[in-house]
Amino acid sequence: MLEILKNSAFFGVLISVLSYGIGMLLKKKWKLAIFNPLLISIALTIAALSCLHINYDTYNEGAKYLSYLLTPATVCLAIPLYEQLELLKHNWKAIVLGILSGVLASLGSILGMAVLFGMSHEEYVTFLPKSITTAIGMGVSEKLGGFVPISVAAIIITGVLGNIFAELIFRIFRIREPIARGVALGTASHAIGTAKAMELGEVEGAMSSLSIVVAGLVTVGGASVFSLIR
Repeated sequence: MLEILKNSAFFGVLISVLSYGIGMLLKKKWKLAIFNPLLISIALTIAALSCLHINYDTYNEGAKYLSYLLTPATVCLAIPLYEQLELLKHNWKAIVLGILSGVLASLGSILGMAVLFGMSHEEYVTFLPKSITTAIGMGVSEKLGGFVPISVAAIIITGVLGNIFAELIFRIFRIREPIARGVALGTASHAIGTAKAMELGEVEGAMSSLSIVVAGLVTVGGASVFSLIR
């Protein structure tokens, strides 16, 4: 039976969807931030592949089909933004300034850590796209000469951490404005942060959706400039 599953073109899809479903059930039951569905699904998938002695290439033969949905899923985030278009028009200056500040903070922090920890240029540029969606970040990392698999891992970890700790940070710093919360989540934690923003409210979700796109475009240019600094 195991051999049949391993040889199936959809084995990767099955194990990915099943592990994510388990993560959703755990989050729904306990309602704790640590039970992030994506984090749970990653842990369960790694555990399953290790216990069943299945290599990554075999798993990816099926799982790769899920990645095809990444780009259209990102595009669909334009829907909540359209619904809040009037709000965007009245606050566009603050929104743009917030996104630009977030991108600069992200790139600047990576530069600071690269200097502090003595990273090589390849290691440094690998982490520059950590706060943008995977679909864009992979291309940026490859273009700059970074290690793409590590970039993907950094992007996912950044998103998961933003999703988990967003509400706590908002409470600590008393950030109650929906637009500010949405911009912060989208700029810092891309699509995974946007999932949390949509849980917080329609305005947060719309602003986070916009931030993903703008932050991604700005980071493409900003990362190229920052890669020349060190």
